Amino acid sequence: MGGSLEAIKCIMTRKSVRKYSGKEVSAKQLKTILECAMQAPSAVNEQPWEFVVVKDKALLEKLSKATLYSGMVKSSSVAIVVCMNEKKENMWAKKFYGGGFAVQDCSAAAQNILLSANAQGLGGVWVGAYPSEKIVSTIRELFEMPKHVIPLCIIPIGYPKEKPNAEKRYKEERVHKDKW
Repeated sequence: MGGSLEAIKCIMTRKSVRKYSGKEVSAKQLKTILECAMQAPSAVNEQPWEFVVVKDKALLEKLSKATLYSGMVKSSSVAIVVCMNEKKENMWAKKFYGGGFAVQDCSAAAQNILLSANAQGLGGVWVGAYPSEKIVSTIRELFEMPKHVIPLCIIPIGYPKEKPNAEKRYKEERVHKDKW
């Protein structure tokens, strides 16, 4: 492997973590995670993301019921709801492409959250919300979000109760060279 071995190791060892020890994520760790999220690339540098940081145990409990797959949220130290602010989406892209790139931009921010958590010895998991209208409206209501803000995913974060082994996922048959 070439390049920065630390960055590559962080990517290759990142694993979805759904069981947490109960140890609190520090304010410094959380700020680093959010700073890394906001370093994500975005089309025309629009940075259409917004983040709801949830530490309140009662809210984590309610958020854990937002989807069929979010039960682990209640045992996390903190959850970050990654949101797309439609008012910050690039109008030029909407006009010429029929839609902006905000979902992709916010997805890059979500990936940075997961990688920065892993780099700090924490674990997390991406729990999808968008495009399910039912899940989106449940989360919007829970956090009193305006209509132009769309929750894309929930990322619960905490110290892993157990460290799952990362498997190699590279599949040569999924790589197409010069044409399909």
